[in-house]
Amino acid sequence: MGTKAAEALDVSFDELPMYLHAHHSVYMEVSGTLYYLTDVNDRYWRAQDTAKLNEKGHYVDASELVPTVSEFLTLPFIDGKSVTDVFDQAVFYASEKA
Repeated sequence: MGTKAAEALDVSFDELPMYLHAHHSVYMEVSGTLYYLTDVNDRYWRAQDTAKLNEKGHYVDASELVPTVSEFLTLPFIDGKSVTDVFDQAVFYASEKA
């Protein structure tokens, strides 16, 4: 888990899948909630709620695990909406590794 970059990314919806494959994670802010979109061992994808931490201090999952980025982008986990649905209202930030 990286830290959220200070400046927003300039990424289009069409570029987002390639960005995720190349960088493995991104922060997405939508409607005042910050999500961490990330892969799990480069095999599965999930969203995590950054406002909630588990006993190990890691973000809590906000979505189920799915095997492909395309499936992940259409997974409804944001009040019944997907990344595809909220993309135009979302702001994305790089995840910077320490």
